[in-house]
Amino acid sequence: MKPVWIVDDDQSIRWVLEKALQRENMPYRSFSNPQDVLDAFDRGEEPQVLISDIRMPRGNGIDLLQQVKAEHPNVPVIIMTAYSDLDSAVSSFQGGAFEYITKPFDIAKSVELIRRAVDESLRLQNQTREVADRMQETTEILGQAPAMQDVFRAIGRLSQSNVTVLITGESGSGKELVARALHKHSPRAGGPFIALNTAAIPKDLLESELFGHERGAFTGAQTMRRGRFEQAEGGTLFLDEIGDMPFDLQTRLLRVLSDGHFYRVGGHDSLKSNVRVIAATHQNLESRVAEGLFREDLFHRLNVIRLRLPSLRERKEDIPLLARHFMQTSAKSLGMEPKRLSDDALIAIGQLPFPGNVRQLENLCHWLTVMAPAQVIGAQDLPPDATVMGADLPEGASIDHAVTYKSGTPSDWESGLALIAKQLLQDGTREVFSALESKFEKAVLTAALEVTRGRRVEAAERLGIGRNTITRKLQELGIDT
Repeated sequence: MKPVWIVDDDQSIRWVLEKALQRENMPYRSFSNPQDVLDAFDRGEEPQVLISDIRMPRGNGIDLLQQVKAEHPNVPVIIMTAYSDLDSAVSSFQGGAFEYITKPFDIAKSVELIRRAVDESLRLQNQTREVADRMQETTEILGQAPAMQDVFRAIGRLSQSNVTVLITGESGSGKELVARALHKHSPRAGGPFIALNTAAIPKDLLESELFGHERGAFTGAQTMRRGRFEQAEGGTLFLDEIGDMPFDLQTRLLRVLSDGHFYRVGGHDSLKSNVRVIAATHQNLESRVAEGLFREDLFHRLNVIRLRLPSLRERKEDIPLLARHFMQTSAKSLGMEPKRLSDDALIAIGQLPFPGNVRQLENLCHWLTVMAPAQVIGAQDLPPDATVMGADLPEGASIDHAVTYKSGTPSDWESGLALIAKQLLQDGTREVFSALESKFEKAVLTAALEVTRGRRVEAAERLGIGRNTITRKLQELGIDT
């Protein structure tokens, strides 16, 4: 186990605790002020348990507690003080202290308390590792960076909870993957996981999508239809891009979150909902509230637990792991031999800004799988426009089994498509034309819907096809809008 850290300006207190821990064969380390503790954290060191006095010449134990819990939430902190008062006790527990003890303290009881804190720390540590291992085994979420370990810890803590969660983070950072992980590791794992991008549904259809409608509720409503809340019964409903939800619908959503009841469009019977709601947004909802575009009461209902996903720029140490994973999955999907990224290629990729986050990295790996000339990819094989690859594509438009543009010239993607066709034909694949056609259509339709933010009619017009055609194609290709 890691050492127990003791922070107190009183040398006699440090000495007593050191001797007590020594008798229990527990490693320890002592500090005389909070700043030295923070410097140790900055060097990458971390205790199993932290014991801190409140009043010290070069710092305050409550301030130290808040900083430690903000950056190292799994480290139990025991606060001790010779000045027992209500404010100190309240501040300690509000700041997340494991326990609060007053001086003079009973050594035996203090050691027992430290043991309990150590056990709790080890339990959280193991739980975090198990959650991370399960995620990596199922390729839900990959990440070894401290920022991602914080995400794993949060999912581990929420694994037995039904609490509403708000996931924030830049586009392409993997918010839906986290939502799926929260569902999979929750008591509702046996129920359905239903996802809905509220920005991708036209305003006049979104209410019906969410709550369903009765027969005859409006023109074209020839049958009763169950909405996403009913479809998610007993499970989880993931509402992506919640910040774009129309203001009038926010009121209806607030009621469901408040009392668990809703009505279908055109309905008169109240329906009870047993659904856990997880919402996500790349926007600043506080700013949306200030601008009058988002209900403040709904924000507080959604913001019970906020989980922020780091951008890829904040977890660059994960890029090699993610890149190798995407190279493997891309090759497998194409039926090709996986290509290997050389060390200089990984260094070059790691220096890219990745405005499109993990999604952009995945697109780059697809491109390299198809377009790189050799089995071992060097830095010279990266596309000239690698710094914007994926950012130029419509957000979320996957190049599933296809390629992105290189240098913007049609001949390049046509060459890539020909390479895929050649590989499939040489492998003896049947109905190659049909397979490539469907993948081409899926990529183009997905891109069009992303550009038009889910508006099918506009997407059809811009693609030059009929609205009935785009509806049929979306159903055939299994594109969920």
